[in-house]
Amino acid sequence: MVIVFALLALTVLVTANWYVWRRLFRDTTRGPGWVRRTGAVVVAGGWVLTVTALIAERAGAPFWLQRVLAWPGFLWMALSIYLLLGVVVGEVVRPLLRRVLERRDQRRAGETATVRQRERVPAGAAEPVGVAESVPEPVPAGAGQSEPEAAPKPPADPKSTATAGPSAQAAAEPSVPGGPGSEEPPRADEPATPSRRLFVSRVVAGAAAAAAVGTVGYGTYGVLRGPKVKRVTVPLAKLPRAAHGYRIAVVSDIHLGPVLGRGFARTVVDTINSTQPDLIAVVGDLVDGSVKDLGPAAAPLAQLRARHGTFFVTGNHEYFSGAEQWVEEVRRLGMRPLENDRTEMPYFDLAGVNDIAGESEGQGPDFAKALGDRDTARACVLLAHQPVQIHDAVDHGVDLQLSGHTHGGQLWPGNFVAQAATPPLAGLERYGDTQLYVRRGAGAGGPPTRVGAPSDITVIELASRQA
Repeated sequence: MVIVFALLALTVLVTANWYVWRRLFRDTTRGPGWVRRTGAVVVAGGWVLTVTALIAERAGAPFWLQRVLAWPGFLWMALSIYLLLGVVVGEVVRPLLRRVLERRDQRRAGETATVRQRERVPAGAAEPVGVAESVPEPVPAGAGQSEPEAAPKPPADPKSTATAGPSAQAAAEPSVPGGPGSEEPPRADEPATPSRRLFVSRVVAGAAAAAAVGTVGYGTYGVLRGPKVKRVTVPLAKLPRAAHGYRIAVVSDIHLGPVLGRGFARTVVDTINSTQPDLIAVVGDLVDGSVKDLGPAAAPLAQLRARHGTFFVTGNHEYFSGAEQWVEEVRRLGMRPLENDRTEMPYFDLAGVNDIAGESEGQGPDFAKALGDRDTARACVLLAHQPVQIHDAVDHGVDLQLSGHTHGGQLWPGNFVAQAATPPLAGLERYGDTQLYVRRGAGAGGPPTRVGAPSDITVIELASRQA
């Protein structure tokens, strides 16, 4: 089954990229040449870089090599998506543009024919006589015998032709093929202009490429600029009046790695600290790589400041990167890992469970361990990386679950696919007496690009209904 799925995915990938190459390079050229060959190298080579970058990251290749491959490989992944979307949209534009050009050419042809007709008939000339009027009158019998033969006419005087005006000159001069007044087509050795179909293909391909590059460029700038702060108020029925307005800064999916490094971590820390939170929750997918490679990049996280501390739970990418080593590293940086654990805050219980990906290593989520013996009269806030864990949270009487993982879809229209897999993608939803808040994440996984799902850090302000 896995092999069939892999072959199907490979077939779809190859077909889609052949289609992109055809529309951008084959259909925009007159024949085989260096442009088509260059296009094939760009399309195929881009995906070779993408696959190699993914393998290098998962296999723990030398970090310098990961960084060399990551930028072009991951950016091509995003660019190819929007090139494909661009040429698909172009299929709608293509016939409309051809119709506009056809009408324009027909209008110009009509105008040209009118001008040529006017040039052939001089102003003030008599209308051409009909065929019946042009028949000569019959000559009486014998009349032709008594009259001498007409002498041949002398050649026309060039001077008289020159003074006879442009009409007489045009009549005297032989017509030039393809020239004014000639109905012959241009000579074959004259330079040809691009056909209408070729022109349309070039316009559509150029527009698709420009739109794709602009979209990916702006989406990448949005990630590198750093996340924005979003504020959400969440009322909790069991929260005491004294805790009204308690602020939890929630950050997830930072994805420090070969692309987003130490400078990005410093930007995230500065943004969180600027909100002056009471508590900071790091909800998984902190890194894409080992402690050895990314320890220096994560070092700025030691500067996180909150009145009641910083807490951490694992995401699925921690288990791709050595979860045990990262748990120890974040503890060294001043965070407190909640591995299927709970702590009592002044006004509510704060619990955390491991990510589902930890099940393969015997470190999966254990809700009973984290929540089984707690006082249900107190409000409970749970940190769990994946939103699908909400159903266990409901069973254990959690008041609010804070999650990430979805990236909000990250690359539109991928949000529609992600929505079907892990609803909801972002925002606050209620499941019975339990509320779930999902955030889009601070960084980006794979391509350092976001389209239609801007990065954010959310400040949850708890509200007491007693207040």
